[in-house]
Amino acid sequence: MKGIIAVAELVGLFASPLWAASGAGLTGPGAARDVLVYVGTYTGKGSEGIYIYRLESSTGALRYVGKAAGLENPSFLAIDPRGRCVYAVREFSASRDRQDGAVVALSRDPATGQLTVLNEQPSGGRGPCYVSTDREGRFLLVANYGSGSVAMLPIAGDGRLEPAASVIQHEGSSVNPSRQKEPHAHSITLDAANRYALAPDLGIDKVMIYRLDREQGKLLPGDPPFMKCEPGAGPRHLAFHPDGKHVYVIEELSSTIATFAYDAASGTLKPLQSVSTLPEGFKGDNTCAEVQVHPSGRFLYGSNRGHNSIAGFTIGDSGTLHAIGHESTQGRNPRNFAIDPSGTFLLAANQDSDSIVTFRIDPDTGTLSPAGQICRVSRPVCIKMAASGADQK
Repeated sequence: MKGIIAVAELVGLFASPLWAASGAGLTGPGAARDVLVYVGTYTGKGSEGIYIYRLESSTGALRYVGKAAGLENPSFLAIDPRGRCVYAVREFSASRDRQDGAVVALSRDPATGQLTVLNEQPSGGRGPCYVSTDREGRFLLVANYGSGSVAMLPIAGDGRLEPAASVIQHEGSSVNPSRQKEPHAHSITLDAANRYALAPDLGIDKVMIYRLDREQGKLLPGDPPFMKCEPGAGPRHLAFHPDGKHVYVIEELSSTIATFAYDAASGTLKPLQSVSTLPEGFKGDNTCAEVQVHPSGRFLYGSNRGHNSIAGFTIGDSGTLHAIGHESTQGRNPRNFAIDPSGTFLLAANQDSDSIVTFRIDPDTGTLSPAGQICRVSRPVCIKMAASGADQK
């Protein structure tokens, strides 16, 4: 795969769905700075790849900039700490001869947002669904849902990906016969100290704990190597609190969020609480997807698919959650959402209704209210943000 694949297509401004509201700033609440927004999608049915928008700090408008076309299913994204590169998984369709997945590296022009493919490497398994980088931008971590494996790939000085230096196959099953016959690694995230990676596996009801060996480029088992979740919970994604002392795991199958105390010295987890993401009395089918902590550390949000809402919580001094309420995402299947770094807006990606809807976050209560802005983009899966202008520090 070669060449520059994103060009500013401002001529398409009136033919494409270009507007949504969001927040601004990459240096904390109240900061004003233009932000570039990257949207990973499932291709086909109108989507062509990764879509790029500019988030204007003065108005909250999201203006279409361009797209990185020609990549099949670049569903989940990560941006390296300095903002030089975007990394995307590629979930190949069942019709392809190759059964493994891939991850692709794209260089990023920080001023224009345009992306250029650098290279591609195997993801270390089938059905990659999540990527993240370490805090120094030296390694890319991948979770492969289809094969239930995780991998770590070194990142070269120019941002290119090297072959995986570490691939670990999860083992086991759990109690849900339709979803948990085998491992399904769903995410992998490093802590703030860049020492331990936590990898929720939906298929085996465990959060796997790995120690990062930066010298050898390896993932090594923690001690203990995992934390068990409730049978049938289906842990999916997690979020660290800014204090570094708490971790929140959203559990897809049970529609719950589990709170853990986190020991950064040992990488261990201690269960504290489990709360439902659904309103009392809800009887329909639902699965959870994304979880994020507000930049202030005061609020937490999780997405419901079925109830099609964002559940909000305040975070107490002890790290435990207290429900705020629910806000409809005005669409179907909110697969992912993003909070702008100023903490002003939340953007919800409705995969099955082809929209990104923006909500304003009340800074005092954490409640969400519609901002009246909707961006139309086909099959959005993941939203990531990076500074417009000089490289991030």
